[in-house]
Amino acid sequence: MTQTAPRPRRSADEAPDPAEVYLEVQRSAAFRVVRERYRRFVVPACAAFLAWYFGYLLLAVYAPGPMGLRLLGPVNLAMALFFGQFAAAGLITAAYVRDAHRNRDRAALDLRWETQERTR
Repeated sequence: MTQTAPRPRRSADEAPDPAEVYLEVQRSAAFRVVRERYRRFVVPACAAFLAWYFGYLLLAVYAPGPMGLRLLGPVNLAMALFFGQFAAAGLITAAYVRDAHRNRDRAALDLRWETQERTR
């Protein structure tokens, strides 16, 4: 095991180590709030989309009869559900942007400015 030499003390006018600043911000309550708000949206959204995706796959494999049901002209249920996944991805993206704007952007921007000011 190697030992490292102690770090020299900084003068009052010397900028702090950016790694230390980022670790302090990461440990802050404000950062935890931003991460919790992020998880509160992303985890259910991912779970819903994955359920939709795997449900489609299971239907395609185990229920080919109903998936071949014609809905409108040459469009069958499988095609409608397939294109519905694109629509779902677009809706989830729009919802994510809206949620980020309402619940996280201001707090994340404040953390960014605080970090920038402390590392100058």
